[in-house]
Amino acid sequence: MGGIDKGLALLDGRPLVGHVIERLAPQVATLLISANRHPERYAAFGHPVVGDRIDGFAGPLAGLEAGLAACTTPYLACTPCDSPFLPTDLVARLARCLAAGQADIAVARTSEQLHPVFCLCRRELLPDLQAFIHAGGRRMESWFLRLQWVACPFDDVPEAFTNINTPDELRAHGTAEPPR
Repeated sequence: MGGIDKGLALLDGRPLVGHVIERLAPQVATLLISANRHPERYAAFGHPVVGDRIDGFAGPLAGLEAGLAACTTPYLACTPCDSPFLPTDLVARLARCLAAGQADIAVARTSEQLHPVFCLCRRELLPDLQAFIHAGGRRMESWFLRLQWVACPFDDVPEAFTNINTPDELRAHGTAEPPR
């Protein structure tokens, strides 16, 4: 996105993160926002904001680590801020797959494509994730493949996992504006 804060980029007049919150909030008891830039702007959405606790750029894993550290429930659902069309039953479906597979983490899948940042994981994975990151691990998939995990099919809604990474993609999905 050319250095702009993706979550604050506007789609149809609303920040991408607002679209995600609208779909995710009804699915969870508590919602946390992982943000390292503009925490005050994210706090305006009415949910706690957590920043990375890991030095250096560890990508989505650092956000997951911060979320797990702040999590007060046995499970944490994770989604990216750039996927405004996520399923309105994402968490319920991931929870069913997690339970059926007796797994530690359930990861969304469409066809043969895994969507690692759309996941539901047990809070007790925090020490393992911290050790993985401190050993230099940075890829979400590399971390969870070492665990008891299950792929959860969402073949009926592949468009729900569309992520928006460029201004052109933003324009292609609606009325787009850069963040203010």
